[in-house]
Amino acid sequence: MVTSAGYPLLVIAGPTASGKTALALALAEALNCEIISCDSVAVYRGMDIGSAKPSAAEQARVRHHCLDLFDPNQPCTAGDYARAARAALADIRSRNRLSIVAGGTGLYLRAFLEGLAPAPPRDEALRQSLRAEASTPNALHDKLQQLDPAAAALIHPNDTPKLIRSLEVSLLASEPQTQQWQAGRDPLTGYSTLQLGLNPPRAELYARINQRAAAMFTRGILEETAAIRHQYGDDTRTLTTLGYAQALAVLRNEIPLEEAITRAQQGHRNYAKRQLTWFRRDPTIHWLPAFGDDPATQQQALSLTRTHLTVP
Repeated sequence: MVTSAGYPLLVIAGPTASGKTALALALAEALNCEIISCDSVAVYRGMDIGSAKPSAAEQARVRHHCLDLFDPNQPCTAGDYARAARAALADIRSRNRLSIVAGGTGLYLRAFLEGLAPAPPRDEALRQSLRAEASTPNALHDKLQQLDPAAAALIHPNDTPKLIRSLEVSLLASEPQTQQWQAGRDPLTGYSTLQLGLNPPRAELYARINQRAAAMFTRGILEETAAIRHQYGDDTRTLTTLGYAQALAVLRNEIPLEEAITRAQQGHRNYAKRQLTWFRRDPTIHWLPAFGDDPATQQQALSLTRTHLTVP
């Protein structure tokens, strides 16, 4: 629960390719804000194309935070992100500036706003057992679906590390991970928060997703993946994320480029569905049924912000 009174804070959420970056930039320039990214891939250095990280020109327009925090072989949990984002928020506030948190990683946003319950420590024996099960396709995802359907809906079936951690937490605590999230949190206080959500027409969203996924390959995701692979190895967890997993399969000569693009497009469309499922659970989000780069939507968002928050 976020306090209803306090320093203004704007959040922009929504599915991939819905225009969150464009909307955040427009509002940041109109309101003299700084942007805190909320993306679980953009926190990694060298993973620019697959995360659709704001370009150098966009970052020059508005100061950004929580980009390029970790090397690709370093773990970044939701708790790690929340600590970094809250530190950025405090820094921005100390300079009498306003913050916009923008991104589509629902768990990271929840950790930032609501805090996370203490989780059981790692159990290496259990992890080894779960890794053995991972040799059977979809075995871990199916198991998590039985233990915690809500958590399974948020994790890609091929994201073995996240599946293992979610199963580990649920099994060790004898309680679904998503139920554990409800207790022992450390919510953000002292802020008056407005959450805006982008939900453009589904057919148009999917068309943009398909276009973006294909463009990743023409813009150099194969080269980006090759560089990460060369420095950190094929088993780097971040190479299991959307776009990079398909690019890695091409580099390994496992699938042709055309199939990689098709798989990336399907994967991103499925991810958008999961993102919308997550965000729709939050009744406090003000939904905008359009893309964030639409000037009319940007004006509507600006009006809502000025109505609900004390901003210039």
